Amino acid sequence: MESKETTIVLADDHKVVRQGLRAVLEAEPNLRVVGEIGNGVEVLRLVDRLGPDVLVLDLVMPGLNGLEVTRQIRKHSKKTRVVILSMHKDEAYVIQALKNGASAYVLKDSSAEELVKAVHEAAADRHYLSPPLSDSGIQAYVQRATSAPTEIDRYDSLSSREREVLQLAAEGHTNAEIGKRLFISPRTVEIHRANMMHKLRLHSHTDLIRYALKREILPHD
Repeated sequence: MESKETTIVLADDHKVVRQGLRAVLEAEPNLRVVGEIGNGVEVLRLVDRLGPDVLVLDLVMPGLNGLEVTRQIRKHSKKTRVVILSMHKDEAYVIQALKNGASAYVLKDSSAEELVKAVHEAAADRHYLSPPLSDSGIQAYVQRATSAPTEIDRYDSLSSREREVLQLAAEGHTNAEIGKRLFISPRTVEIHRANMMHKLRLHSHTDLIRYALKREILPHD
């Protein structure tokens, strides 16, 4: 009996990286890349349109970071499993990714075989962490992500739209530009921005940039 085909969307802001990922994944039987994108906000629309089995997602994306993309994908697209690609080995990133609904977390210096394995495990609705993360035990990470108490974070009080406005504003986009990207009016952007600034207790654009840098929301090379 032939195995079911697994459809995949690739999300990374570097085209050459996406090309490499596509070559690795499509060399495997029953794995098919159906779409790719380089912007976090547009990932949500593409996944909604294509409904892939697996989203391979860079942790740091322009427009909307990978952690927030994961949270929204798992909230609105129950079918799609998320495989996070990251350079960060810190336990905090792994726990937050799992807390937001990621099925797998793969370090960028992992082998091609590790990525393929992560996609297969995610498609089968299982968790996977690439070495050396898995040495600490997947269940320990998952348990901490789902049951450990967390300190109150003002960021958690933001709506999905306010988080989108936060990142785009920190990247330097005007209200008009943000509105065009999110398909809302500049006035609506202004309201979301004011609400977001109030919730985070920020008073200036400089405060906003500092906050985004501290949380590593802003993309970087």
